[in-house]
Amino acid sequence: MRTKIVAGNWKMNNDKDATKKLIKSLDKSIKDLSLKNTRVIVAPTFVNLSSAVKKAKKSKIEVVAQNMHQAKNGAYTGEISADMLKAIGIKTVILGHSERRTYFNETDAALAEKVDAVLENKLETIFCFGELLEDRKSDNHFAVVESQLSNALFHLEAKDWKSIILAYEPVWAIGTGETASPEQAQEMHAFIRSIIEKKYNKEVADGVSILYGGSVKPANAEEIFSKPDVDGGLIGGAALHVDDFKAIIVAI
Repeated sequence: MRTKIVAGNWKMNNDKDATKKLIKSLDKSIKDLSLKNTRVIVAPTFVNLSSAVKKAKKSKIEVVAQNMHQAKNGAYTGEISADMLKAIGIKTVILGHSERRTYFNETDAALAEKVDAVLENKLETIFCFGELLEDRKSDNHFAVVESQLSNALFHLEAKDWKSIILAYEPVWAIGTGETASPEQAQEMHAFIRSIIEKKYNKEVADGVSILYGGSVKPANAEEIFSKPDVDGGLIGGAALHVDDFKAIIVAI
């Protein structure tokens, strides 16, 4: 049975006090929930990771990082290494988010190096990918997604997939006025599982959790999460509001 996951990506939001307050409120809100086979994850900004880990220590909340550099150390101003994250108790890193790809020009090749660094350091990754609006409108979305996965992940061995969580982001449905239906989410998730099975085997494909990252909200979460190949969500704006995030968690 695949693990269900609701992960909140806080992006560049919340200072230290706001981070602590949000974790405290979320902890209080979900502490009585039965979360069997479900992980609740939040990803604060780098400067607040250490305090967030401490605040969430005795809660049901896992704290993860939004990014990581592939090098062990060196002249990479502004970057964060695996050792730095591990030293403060981080075990999971988001990689390949659409905003990192768009605004910081992260390529599939660079992401493959980052994935390798994650695995070498015995960490776990939530690996993001997904097509743009022009890809969807030109009916090229399946090819784009397959290329992103193949270029960044398909050099891995089957055993490595135990440390991989996938997060499909239909970039065309985020802030564009376009809407992705639950059926479209299921269609792509099923396709993703099929190409993993083709590359590896059914055990690997059936074992990997695939999250949906296309503007999940309390109003649509239950229907999206009901689809057989959708194992949870990577949540943006709604994760900054305790009531909304709890409603999404309950929906899973």
